[in-house]
Amino acid sequence: MELAVVGDSEFITGFRLAGIKKIFEVNDDNLESTVNGTLKDSEIGILVMHDDDINKLPEILRGTLNDSVEPTIVTLGGTGESSNLRDKIKQSVGVDLWK
Repeated sequence: MELAVVGDSEFITGFRLAGIKKIFEVNDDNLESTVNGTLKDSEIGILVMHDDDINKLPEILRGTLNDSVEPTIVTLGGTGESSNLRDKIKQSVGVDLWK
């Protein structure tokens, strides 16, 4: 499984420097189609996105991302709650690691 990152040029720069191979630079016009493509890619295990970009997506696609186990969606930045990552880990692993 691979780590993939979807975002604008500012968001993806650090990931590119860290050597992440699956980097998808997007703008508002191609965000939805790129996210749909990453969801269909069986090689992607974790998808990293900025919280603001997630909020730009249609509600149905946001729901799909929220329920997705594979790939697991990790959001960074914005005003996202820290419990969101906790819920994703619990959903992926099957147990609450914080208890």
